[in-house]
Amino acid sequence: MKPPDEYLKYFEQDNPKEGSLAVEPGWFQLWSPEEIESTNKGYEVEQNVPGFLGFGSNGGGEMLAFDQIGQIFMIPFVPMRVNEAKL
Repeated sequence: MKPPDEYLKYFEQDNPKEGSLAVEPGWFQLWSPEEIESTNKGYEVEQNVPGFLGFGSNGGGEMLAFDQIGQIFMIPFVPMRVNEAKL
């Protein structure tokens, strides 16, 4: 799985890669496109939450992830399970 084209385009511009949000999760930290594959392998995303691709975190205990159609979910790092994913 690869990040949506919109994500890749976002990284080509001088947009913030970390910062506060007025909505949940309140904070975001984005992984660069070059980091996504190795970080997903390190967290064993494919094994723990098939069909998702991590692309960042809330700076705490939750991963930000795309599903197969590009929707964004928050998934706890522990326990990292599909049924814990929040749209």
